[in-house]
Amino acid sequence: MPHILVTDMVVHAFAQLVDDSGNNGIYREPSHSDIEFQINASGLRTFDPKQQGQVIGKSKRVRAVLYEAMTANPTAASQFAMGLLGKIRACGGFRTAAPNFVGTEAIVNAKSACDSVGFLLADDGTLIPKVLTALRGPELTDALLAYAQRAQQGAEDAALVAGTGKDLLEATAAHVLMTIRGDYPAGANFQALLGMAFIALDLAVPEIPEVKGESPVRAMERGLFATALGVNRVRNKQGTGHGRPWLPTLTNAEAKAAIESIGTVASYLLAKLATHER
Repeated sequence: MPHILVTDMVVHAFAQLVDDSGNNGIYREPSHSDIEFQINASGLRTFDPKQQGQVIGKSKRVRAVLYEAMTANPTAASQFAMGLLGKIRACGGFRTAAPNFVGTEAIVNAKSACDSVGFLLADDGTLIPKVLTALRGPELTDALLAYAQRAQQGAEDAALVAGTGKDLLEATAAHVLMTIRGDYPAGANFQALLGMAFIALDLAVPEIPEVKGESPVRAMERGLFATALGVNRVRNKQGTGHGRPWLPTLTNAEAKAAIESIGTVASYLLAKLATHER
């Protein structure tokens, strides 16, 4: 994933995510050992107050390391922040009913801090860059996959790639063609762009007749392509990038199915792209 810019706002917000004081003094993971592992994995051991003989709480420890590293080694600071966030997510820090839930206020503050540096922090703790136009190669693959996985869970904000005005499938198809061919026809309509991406990945489309003895997977691929076209038809073109991206006549169940379908097709394309690149 691309690096998050660690600022003063990010430092204080992320430190709050490991602060036990808001939990009535009850122990909450991640532990000091977990935090130390992330510090060492990011190469920031020299900034760790513990290594200087200080005995401080987890929040102050995280704040001290991030504050020193954000100017001395911004890349390592980002690695530590994202690694710590991943650990908090794995511990259940973003699940309301979990014993390690970090608290609503801490999450709101973290969302605001991430937003200020161009990232979307989702309710489940997933961190996704808001604007993808500057990303290339593996970083863009990872970012699109994160959107696709959220779409598979029915998250409506994943249907459109924030900051680009592009449908997730359109952005994924363009990325596939850029990766394989080095360019893509920016003026192509959705069906043509998606078709070119499918063919570039050696996937079946309805226009390619079935061959006797072919794998049943080919039929599934034709179905995925047809589903993607169907979903695109129920998009609210006038609403692209603004508000609910679906026709107003769609029920919540229909919109949820459309979002999940987008995630499934995009994930399949990205998985095939990973195989194709080997």
